Amino acid sequence: MAVAKVILEVLFIIVCIALTVIILMQEGKSAGLGAIAGAADTYWGKNKGRSMEGMLVKFTRVLIVLFIVISAVLNIGSFQ
Repeated sequence: MAVAKVILEVLFIIVCIALTVIILMQEGKSAGLGAIAGAADTYWGKNKGRSMEGMLVKFTRVLIVLFIVISAVLNIGSFQ
């Protein structure tokens, strides 16, 4: 049981570091003056899911789910 806890803790630390890096790599949500000029209707604005920014958002969601699941498992395991 102790080995599984250590593995989960190491995985949790890796997920935390990856989540921090991925969030810092993302662009801000404020469009600035580009939205006034209509820059939101460009090719990258319409196909955001296939762009690098879209991939970062999807990867962030996966890491958040992993973060919540691992933290819940570690929390439940600490009561036994």
